[in-house]
Amino acid sequence: MEKIVALLCVFGLGMCFSLLGSISVKLMPRLKIDQGKFGSMISAFMFTCLIASLIVGVVTDKIGYKSVAIFGFAATALCIFLLAHSRTYETAIVSCLLLGFGAIALNTAGNTLIPVVLFGGNNPAAASNLGNTFFGLGLFLTPLLVSFLFRKTSYENAVSTLALIMLAPVIVAIIATYPQSKAGFAISDAFVLLAKPVVLVAALVLFCYISLEASFCNWLPLFGKEVITTANPDANADAVDASAQRLLSLFAIAMMAGRLIASQIPAITAQGSSFIAGAGLISALIILVMTTTKSFQQAQILAILAGLAFAPCFPTTVGVTFARFSPEIYGSVFGIIFAVGLLGAVIVPKAIGNLSKGSSVQKSLKLLIPACVLLVILALVLGKL
Repeated sequence: MEKIVALLCVFGLGMCFSLLGSISVKLMPRLKIDQGKFGSMISAFMFTCLIASLIVGVVTDKIGYKSVAIFGFAATALCIFLLAHSRTYETAIVSCLLLGFGAIALNTAGNTLIPVVLFGGNNPAAASNLGNTFFGLGLFLTPLLVSFLFRKTSYENAVSTLALIMLAPVIVAIIATYPQSKAGFAISDAFVLLAKPVVLVAALVLFCYISLEASFCNWLPLFGKEVITTANPDANADAVDASAQRLLSLFAIAMMAGRLIASQIPAITAQGSSFIAGAGLISALIILVMTTTKSFQQAQILAILAGLAFAPCFPTTVGVTFARFSPEIYGSVFGIIFAVGLLGAVIVPKAIGNLSKGSSVQKSLKLLIPACVLLVILALVLGKL
């Protein structure tokens, strides 16, 4: 049962990370905000995630996986419900800030349980890739469901349905039996671990990668909407919104498939850095083409290719790093590298929003290319450590 909870946690995290991007095409007109303010909402959510990642590990160590998982599902459900009924930018920002704590509770419970309960704890990178396939499932189903519901019911009812879906796993989390928690993060330990080159480099790898993933999760639908409306200015607005939202689902399906494939590669832990470097190089080429495409069909193909390229980066980085340490400090290591990684999610999506105000989301995606290049370099360095 603890395996189910771990997988449901990362599924819920996928829902959280795709939520704003999924509802953006309806949320922005509802709140009367531009790309810059929407970018601020993303940054608010990610900043709270960063702060929470430095706290939740300590709490998990003190009270165990069970309470953290239950809190994660309940808190995110409440925040999504609040976002469903927010009518002002200020209340929506508050919802995003609170959502970060619930999301990181799910993240910590899921990503520290997975390497312990899957593959007998003997192949961290493979376990992390397999487990995070369910992150991709949450990422996939959220925009797909929202796209359907927005055409059938009101904004409030559509987003509230997501809150109910998030709340349902609380039952499983309550009845499950868990291994002893090893997820404690002590602030005093951070300076010791940060002195270890493998932790520092892994943290910088995640800074680059999470910049990419957070930007795609939140801006991909608006990118798709721009491509469609440029190619066909007279297209029906609701149909355009639905097609744009499904672009995120295609990206998520590809990511899910890529992680499932990566989990079946026996050498993924030993050769993980090479996989990450290759993924970074391919991602740079894909994003370069995305900034110039004028075809929505081509945009769909590029979204799929990006999902496949992104797929192994996060779980493989976590698994490769975990392989250098004993399981009793997985939580401390994870808390550090994920917190640094989230700095990328705070900074880069907001920068894209600011740049797109005087241009377009499509052209602003060029900001992600330097992150890809750095990802390649840092992954190769990680492999040498």
